[in-house]
Amino acid sequence: MRFFYVYRIQSGKDPNYHYTGFTENLTQRVAEHNQGKVPTTAGRGPWTLLSAHAFTEKPKALAFETYLKSGSGRDFARHHF
Repeated sequence: MRFFYVYRIQSGKDPNYHYTGFTENLTQRVAEHNQGKVPTTAGRGPWTLLSAHAFTEKPKALAFETYLKSGSGRDFARHHF
Protein backbone atom coordinates (compact mmCIF):
# COMPACT_ATOMS: atom_id res chain seq x y z
CA MET A 1 0.00 0.00 0.00
CA ARG A 2 1.23 3.47 -0.89
CA PHE A 3 1.10 6.27 1.67
CA PHE A 4 1.26 10.04 1.40
CA TYR A 5 2.51 11.90 4.47
CA VAL A 6 1.82 15.30 5.97
CA TYR A 7 4.48 16.05 8.55
CA ARG A 8 5.53 18.73 11.02
CA ILE A 9 9.14 19.34 12.01
CA GLN A 10 10.67 21.64 14.60
CA SER A 11 13.84 23.68 14.24
CA GLY A 12 16.69 22.90 16.61
CA LYS A 13 17.98 26.47 16.28
CA ASP A 14 14.60 28.11 16.91
CA PRO A 15 12.22 25.79 18.79
CA ASN A 16 9.34 28.17 18.04
CA TYR A 17 9.77 27.60 14.31
CA HIS A 18 7.85 24.69 12.79
CA TYR A 19 7.52 23.57 9.20
CA THR A 20 4.65 21.59 7.70
CA GLY A 21 5.17 19.61 4.52
CA PHE A 22 3.99 16.80 2.26
CA THR A 23 5.99 13.82 1.01
CA GLU A 24 5.77 10.26 -0.20
CA ASN A 25 9.03 9.29 1.51
CA LEU A 26 9.09 10.60 5.07
CA THR A 27 12.54 9.36 6.08
CA GLN A 28 14.19 10.79 2.98
CA ARG A 29 12.37 14.12 3.25
CA VAL A 30 13.35 14.71 6.89
CA ALA A 31 16.94 13.83 5.95
CA GLU A 32 16.80 16.41 3.14
CA HIS A 33 15.68 19.06 5.63
CA ASN A 34 18.56 18.15 7.95
CA GLN A 35 21.06 18.23 5.06
CA GLY A 36 19.98 21.77 4.11
CA LYS A 37 18.59 20.66 0.74
CA VAL A 38 15.22 22.37 1.25
CA PRO A 39 15.54 26.13 0.66
CA THR A 40 12.66 27.02 3.00
CA THR A 41 14.25 25.29 5.97
CA ALA A 42 17.96 25.53 5.17
CA GLY A 43 19.97 27.07 7.97
CA ARG A 44 17.44 26.35 10.70
CA GLY A 45 18.34 22.71 11.39
CA PRO A 46 18.78 20.29 12.90
CA TRP A 47 15.14 19.30 12.50
CA THR A 48 13.08 17.04 14.73
CA LEU A 49 10.01 15.24 13.46
CA LEU A 50 7.05 16.21 15.63
CA SER A 51 4.22 14.42 13.85
CA ALA A 52 3.44 12.57 10.65
CA HIS A 53 0.02 11.66 9.32
CA ALA A 54 -0.33 8.96 6.67
CA PHE A 55 -3.03 9.03 4.00
CA THR A 56 -3.84 6.50 1.31
CA GLU A 57 -5.27 9.20 -0.96
CA LYS A 58 -2.99 11.98 -2.21
CA PRO A 59 -5.74 14.63 -2.57
CA LYS A 60 -6.73 14.17 1.08
CA ALA A 61 -3.11 14.50 2.21
CA LEU A 62 -2.63 17.67 0.17
CA ALA A 63 -5.87 19.13 1.54
CA PHE A 64 -4.73 18.40 5.11
CA GLU A 65 -1.35 20.03 4.44
CA THR A 66 -3.12 23.12 3.07
CA TYR A 67 -5.34 23.23 6.16
CA LEU A 68 -2.37 22.94 8.56
CA LYS A 69 -0.70 25.86 6.78
CA SER A 70 -3.79 28.06 7.25
CA GLY A 71 -4.34 30.24 10.31
CA SER A 72 -6.86 27.93 11.93
CA GLY A 73 -4.77 24.90 10.95
CA ARG A 74 -1.67 26.35 12.64
CA ASP A 75 -3.73 26.92 15.79
CA PHE A 76 -5.06 23.36 15.61
CA ALA A 77 -1.55 21.93 15.21
CA ARG A 78 -0.17 24.06 18.03
CA HIS A 79 -2.83 22.74 20.42
CA HIS A 80 -2.94 19.10 19.30
CA PHE A 81 0.51 18.07 18.04
